[in-house]
Amino acid sequence: MCRSIKVLRRAAEPADAEEVREAALQYVRKISGYRAPSRTNRQAFETAVEEITSASMRLLAALNAVAGRAVAGVESGRGHDNHDNNESIR
Repeated sequence: MCRSIKVLRRAAEPADAEEVREAALQYVRKISGYRAPSRTNRQAFETAVEEITSASMRLLAALNAVAGRAVAGVESGRGHDNHDNNESIR
């Protein structure tokens, strides 16, 4: 898990596009192993960041629309999955 990526689904203050893009950038950096890609890989890197940003924005919008209520469970920590305890993910 990218520890520097913070939870973006918040009731009090929804994430803005820049926060979502920064999280996508951190994710692509982690997955690719590049802090900054070479010229050869720049297009693939940027495309991945944009696609993940877009998918993340759709996810956040869908979660808020489906829930139809405050996301207090996430803000208090109750809404987080504990990856270590979820064997089905592995």
